[in-house]
Amino acid sequence: MQTVTSKDGTTIAFDQKGHGPTLILITGALGFRSHPIMWELVDLLAPHFTVINYDRRGRGDSTDTKPYAVQREMEDIEALIDQAGSSAYLYGLSSGAVLALEAANKLPTKVTKVVMYEPPLIIDDSRPPVPSDYVEQLNAATAAGKSGDAVEIFMTKAILIPAEFVAQMRTSPMGEVFEEGVTPPEWAEMESVAHTLAYDGMIMGSLMSGKPLPGGKWASTAAQTLVVTGGNSEAFFHNGAKALIADLPNAQHRILEGQDHAVSPAAIAPLLVDFFS
Repeated sequence: MQTVTSKDGTTIAFDQKGHGPTLILITGALGFRSHPIMWELVDLLAPHFTVINYDRRGRGDSTDTKPYAVQREMEDIEALIDQAGSSAYLYGLSSGAVLALEAANKLPTKVTKVVMYEPPLIIDDSRPPVPSDYVEQLNAATAAGKSGDAVEIFMTKAILIPAEFVAQMRTSPMGEVFEEGVTPPEWAEMESVAHTLAYDGMIMGSLMSGKPLPGGKWASTAAQTLVVTGGNSEAFFHNGAKALIADLPNAQHRILEGQDHAVSPAAIAPLLVDFFS
């Protein structure tokens, strides 16, 4: 493990592996660098890039300086880029994809290419929006010491997992609940980073409200951008991707057949190698 100090004094923990251009991996909600799926992806990418796998602030071995602001997370990414060299590629998953795009927009000389996997943009009626007080609900649960309830709010209101299935997740090993595909972290691991769910909610802002994507929001982004959706994923992911590439000056959309939101490292890695190379 290595660390770098962000602008506000927050310690950002990361692991680095490989040689070549710098590629920073940005996890989504509840993600952290020590999850096996992250290391599987690192191992697949390390022959091609210097891969930086980091804990976003408030997760794993990184510290957390209050109050939170999305700008602070962009400063974390900039600190990682400066530690590694002068520029980097970014790969972001879910809300981490939106954070990657925000960083590319803010750091045009330091971020040259971005891959976004399924940014969860809800811009029409293809699925229900998250509640207007979603972030407030999350903060209230964590402030009351109910981290498990915060995770449940995320699962039922953002991901729309049925409550009875979430109840099973709270009491059973994930390997028993999810017998196929990518296995999420254990419930206790998710509780340990539950306070950061509000951070991802703030990153998304009004982009999960069911309203059209604000025109020109990222129109000045210079980085080459690839937006990827899984062939098995819900329609709203595809609709959001299409709206996004229409708003970006240098973007394209790819569909990764056979995949859904829990994308396999073995499926996404070749696409990343191809695009960033």
